Amino acid sequence: MAGSTLPATGTATAAPAAPQRLSVDLSASEGPVMLGANGALYGLSDDGVPSDAALAPLKITSISQKPEGGAQHPNGDALTVSKSFFRNGGGEINVMMQDIYAKWPYEDLGIDDYLPKVDRIVKEVSADPNSDRFVYIPFNEPDQIWYKLDVADQARYEVNRDRFFRDWKTVYERIRAIDPDARIAGPNEAAYHTRLLRDFLAFAKRENVLPQVMTWHELGSGSLRDFQAHHDDYRALERAAGIAPLKINIDEYANRRDLSVPGQLVQWVSMFERNKVYANQAYWDAAGNMDGNVVRSNIPNGGWWFFRWYAGLTGDTVEVTPPQANTVDTLQGLASLDTSRRQAQVLLGGSADDTDVVVRKIPRSLFGRTVTATVAEAAWSGYEGQHAAPRVLSRTKVSIADDGTVTVPLRGLHRMSAYRVVLTPGGHGTPATPSVPWTASYEAEDATITDGKVYTQGTVSNANGYAASGTKDVGSLNQPGSKVDFTVSVPQDGTYDLAILYGNQSGTPATQRLTVDGGDPVTVTYPSTENWTYRAKKDLTVRLTAGTHRLTLAKGDTEVTLDRIDLTARAGEPAASYEATLADISGRPSYDYSSSKGVGTGELVLRSGDRAVFDVYAPRDGYYRVVPRASAPVRLALHGQSVAAVPERPLRLYLVAGNNRITATARHAGLRSLDVTGAGSATGTLAYEAAAATLTGGARLVDSAHASSGAYIGQLGNSADSTAEFTVNAPTAGRHILVVHYAHNDRRDNGHAYNTDIMSRTADITVGTAGPRTVTFKNTWGWDDYWTVGVPVDLRKGANKVTIGNAGAWAPNIDRIEVGRVIG
Repeated sequence: MAGSTLPATGTATAAPAAPQRLSVDLSASEGPVMLGANGALYGLSDDGVPSDAALAPLKITSISQKPEGGAQHPNGDALTVSKSFFRNGGGEINVMMQDIYAKWPYEDLGIDDYLPKVDRIVKEVSADPNSDRFVYIPFNEPDQIWYKLDVADQARYEVNRDRFFRDWKTVYERIRAIDPDARIAGPNEAAYHTRLLRDFLAFAKRENVLPQVMTWHELGSGSLRDFQAHHDDYRALERAAGIAPLKINIDEYANRRDLSVPGQLVQWVSMFERNKVYANQAYWDAAGNMDGNVVRSNIPNGGWWFFRWYAGLTGDTVEVTPPQANTVDTLQGLASLDTSRRQAQVLLGGSADDTDVVVRKIPRSLFGRTVTATVAEAAWSGYEGQHAAPRVLSRTKVSIADDGTVTVPLRGLHRMSAYRVVLTPGGHGTPATPSVPWTASYEAEDATITDGKVYTQGTVSNANGYAASGTKDVGSLNQPGSKVDFTVSVPQDGTYDLAILYGNQSGTPATQRLTVDGGDPVTVTYPSTENWTYRAKKDLTVRLTAGTHRLTLAKGDTEVTLDRIDLTARAGEPAASYEATLADISGRPSYDYSSSKGVGTGELVLRSGDRAVFDVYAPRDGYYRVVPRASAPVRLALHGQSVAAVPERPLRLYLVAGNNRITATARHAGLRSLDVTGAGSATGTLAYEAAAATLTGGARLVDSAHASSGAYIGQLGNSADSTAEFTVNAPTAGRHILVVHYAHNDRRDNGHAYNTDIMSRTADITVGTAGPRTVTFKNTWGWDDYWTVGVPVDLRKGANKVTIGNAGAWAPNIDRIEVGRVIG
């Protein structure tokens, strides 16, 4: 038996009499892993938002975006974002053609108004070199918008239906007249309608205007219950109509309470992958963050890590039997078996109940007599809350039973978390037991509240409420005496990481006063978030003695909402071990599981032409120690720089905040893991405040209490004459990372009740005599909130002129820059 006892939490829950069972049958293939359910509507907003390092690991198969110049939103144009999407391995782009209109619901000006717009869109897309990777969606939610196809009255339905069918045929033929090879998707209803689809399939087949992709939306909590019946009904309608199975894309799915939450997302993804359909998460809030799974531009949250795990499934998916099929908010999962890699993976979540993962019919020809079972957790960290590499909770060698079964017990689960179980051949030796620090969680609504109010957030009945831990948070902490007192208990003296899940809609950095047992207050500063319930995470440390304490968060200069605090014992510097056998690969490396010592998932054997790519998390910009656990030297590539790495010898490498893609190659080496330690040292970096820049044109220093040195560079750009020039004195030549600390809050209100139409700014960065590089800077939610973007640059030894500007539009406000050599 492989045991996994998860960290204790501050809130106890009653365990059921017997653990629930999630059964996996490795002999029952469902076909190749498709990765269809990882898409997003308006998941990209601009070239570089999200960053390449955040986008590439997810292996996105489809996204949905507006046509170029569409008035529905200020960014997210399909052709513009296609550059970053395709260079990062993206599949295809759905063009939401009606998003050419400004209003929501779309203004109904008649088909004659729409057709010239259709012509323009198709001409632009068909002229693109990647035109074959675009799919046209002529109508969006016609059951509700323009045509009212969801009316109950049959006579009225038939009138509306016939109008829609005439327009569908007209637009379909118009698209094909311009782009004969066009792929067209529809009818794209807001909800599943048997009546409409039966009629639509018959009409489209008869008139030769059948879509190449069938689309509809699943946008309610009930979809977790009903989608399977919808899918099966639709396939039956196809068979009855004599139509070969069409590709299906559920091009909007999930609610606000699901997005960013690993334990919710796994429920949706498992049913879509099981049925081999494509699916894109819905766009309820801001563009450019993969619908709630990327923090800022480059930082993973818990949802990102779940989709990274999903992207790591290879081989075939296999049959998974959950405790309750097609039931809202229950334990669900998906699993894969890769016979060439000799790996089985199970992703599961959605329940806090004790669970046994029962993996059956494990082929001994692949795994031998034992397996190493490795269990990790991707927790909910909020929409805007950073999440380090998922913690490995257990790694145990287990004998396969005579009937080919292994049971992995999971205890102390968290409902909002997702879990990954990886099975690999056991080999010789004993896997290292992972160090799992003590941790506890405390809900704000269970604390002692003064001058505040408990609010209920996203629930099954209020699915478009925002996710909250325990479905509740504490708000209205806006009175002079507002505070929340948490009673906590820790097992021993020491330093503890304190994570605060919060929201800040004040438009400026907000503060609270943190005290321990009524002692001297410490100011906690919270960056802005999209709104009071768009959860972010503030990390800091506290010193506590063993026993019970009162942690008080009292109102500072502005208001915040509080959801939950987590305390975790700190044993040393942050550290993570990234298993090579779970890295992305190219070439034909082999997998050696002869030894299960150490991280316990064997070695990836690299030869000339092979590559392994690791996704390495950094909590902040700075230097980290990177150690390859390998049998021979390897080369590591990062930020366009390559360096020889000796086994077991640390390299000092500069990582940017968030995800970093590190590529390993070798002439011949067995690589077990890449171990990364540190918190982002600034030693050896160069820093230049705003006042150090030479400003030209209208650019000027602006006083700000929130800028690092009391001033930032404002009014930068919007003219070729308006620039900021820094002189960077590099001790050595070579590849460096230029980190720009910036802020801006450009927005355009399109009048949508639920979309926050934030805009990005760009700046052209020129180093010496090299050509300018355009860099995108995402909106920071407030003019006084400073984020960072890291840009690889080549510097010569000595003085280097670094110029920032934008001849055609405003650049972001610049607080300061930092420069670090990639190899420190």
